[in-house]
Amino acid sequence: MSYWPSSYALEVAARKWRVLADRRRAYFVELYHSGRWKRYYGEEQFVLRLREAIRVSERWAEIAPWEPPANMEAAGEVEPVRTAA
Repeated sequence: MSYWPSSYALEVAARKWRVLADRRRAYFVELYHSGRWKRYYGEEQFVLRLREAIRVSERWAEIAPWEPPANMEAAGEVEPVRTAA
């Protein structure tokens, strides 16, 4: 399948938004496990933000699944996904 340059640019942008949503989710999960959330949020507010981060992350996973196009994979042009760690 051939890709239009604008189509590829939109896919790249969507992938970046997904990575950002995943980082945000991981941040809230880490806050929960460490107990630091108590310094910054009340329980109800934190639960709402955690649920929102999870919902947004799952939605971006639906919008931009991480499956590199076959023609890019063969050419070795697949961009590695960077994480916060």
